[in-house]
Amino acid sequence: MRAAIFTTPGAPLTVEPVTPLALGPTDVLVRVTASGICHSDLGPARGALGDIGATVLGHEGAGVVDSIGASVATLRPGDRVVATWVAPCDRCYWCTSGEAQTCAEWPHPPAPRLRRADGTVVQSGLGTLGTFAEAMVVDERSLVPVATDLPDEQLALIGCGVTTGVGAVFNTAGVTPGSSVAVSGCGGVGQSVIQGARIAGAGPIIAIDPVEMKRRAAIELGATHAVDPTDTDAVAEVASLTGGRGANYAFEVSGNPAAAGQAYRMVRRGGALVLVGLQPPDAKPPWGMREQLLTGKRVLGSLYGGAQVRRDFPRLVGLVESGQLDLGSMVTRRLTLDQVNEGLDLIESGAVIRSVLVMS
Repeated sequence: MRAAIFTTPGAPLTVEPVTPLALGPTDVLVRVTASGICHSDLGPARGALGDIGATVLGHEGAGVVDSIGASVATLRPGDRVVATWVAPCDRCYWCTSGEAQTCAEWPHPPAPRLRRADGTVVQSGLGTLGTFAEAMVVDERSLVPVATDLPDEQLALIGCGVTTGVGAVFNTAGVTPGSSVAVSGCGGVGQSVIQGARIAGAGPIIAIDPVEMKRRAAIELGATHAVDPTDTDAVAEVASLTGGRGANYAFEVSGNPAAAGQAYRMVRRGGALVLVGLQPPDAKPPWGMREQLLTGKRVLGSLYGGAQVRRDFPRLVGLVESGQLDLGSMVTRRLTLDQVNEGLDLIESGAVIRSVLVMS
């Protein structure tokens, strides 16, 4: 098997042969069939985390179980699975309270999973996964079995972007029919927020992104209006489209502090800003606490869309199968594992909604 490996900060990933380490009692060897390239992969790939050692990146993927450890109880060889980068323990306070996205045992430390041809060990990104590979070894908690005939490239997106976006609408915000929604940032996660808002019966749904292609896609996937923030005052435009009040919900998806401040100003009195994109570690809220108190605005953090993966992954599959959720239109480019660096370049340039590595 082969994997795309981070080796040096700022250098391209190298695609090279690797061998899985022996399976532990709860380990599973998964043949990866498809992996989305998420914006969250870009920072580590470009060296934002420094020299993290030889690592297989990628955390949005699907595949087929190849073999299992002696104590694995929930999976069998041949099962189709979607990988989850939050691997709930299912026993801590948060997991048993319906908040598995904040599991006490997450995040997991990096784990050695593969061996290179020279004998050195390679770890998995995010401590649990490594979907930029033809196969990966993961703990069974990191996999959710699904019974479906959906294409691999669509199924992979459920592992991160779709769950994060749709979940933010239903689990975190609880958007209700007729609610006005503004979405700042319309990549793969933002398009999923837009689709979730459409399914929830929201309106108007206002897509805000400087890239024309993404604005067009947003309209096709359910947005009622699209705004170029480089060409107009997006806050004023949202106010104009919501009777002068502002949106009931504004979702900030890009992870940009300035965009978060702008999205906060789009929210009506008593409305909610939902932070979906990962902000820089040193970012400070660009709004005042006094103003927030006096306006009654709420600020909601949405980790992984509040997903309870064993419940939500099958539900999302059902929404796709019933035609309510369109994942095929979100796949802009299909690439091979050897094209992984091209995929990273594409997402960095903003030229795609989602690129997916489809393994042969």
